[in-house]
Amino acid sequence: MNLELVELLPGVLVHPTAVVDLPVTIGRGTRIWHFCHVMSGATIGEDSSFGQGCFVAATAIVGHRLKAQNNVSLYDGVVVEDDVFLGPSMVFTNVRNPRSAVPRRTEYRTTRVRSGATIGANATILPGLVVAEHAFVAAGATVTRDVPAYALVAGVPARLIGWMSRHGERLWFGPDGLARCPASGETYVLAHDSVRLL
Repeated sequence: MNLELVELLPGVLVHPTAVVDLPVTIGRGTRIWHFCHVMSGATIGEDSSFGQGCFVAATAIVGHRLKAQNNVSLYDGVVVEDDVFLGPSMVFTNVRNPRSAVPRRTEYRTTRVRSGATIGANATILPGLVVAEHAFVAAGATVTRDVPAYALVAGVPARLIGWMSRHGERLWFGPDGLARCPASGETYVLAHDSVRLL
């Protein structure tokens, strides 16, 4: 059996062991690797990559240039914007109080990951939250409340421990409230417990 990627839709490469239920919307340049499952109705942007064993639900929405590592599931109600990184085995949930015997399909909550955010390996994101632009969720963290833009959060439950640049570098703010990204030279300002790029 040929185990190379094959072109399922124009410019979309899918491994033969993956299952893509048509119709779906998938942008050019996207790669779907071993044992993934994309359900009918899903929307995926261009130049995205899904590692082994990923799942994309019917109402999930994925922007451009997503990098989803192995074993990531994007359930109904998950919205992921452009340039997001999802580490191996990180978890989205869509109900806060699941019970096997109690149907809760009508209670799914929308979870949004904004552009440029990173979520580390084995992190868990509770439903109905926003991980804001360029936020960085550390590996193993459990996110129980919204994460501000450029925030670095870690722990169980996740707490703010610092700030990150767009390039994924730790920011160290001086007494003037300014920090410079060591990778890009961009300047950031910290004011009122939020960070913005100057």
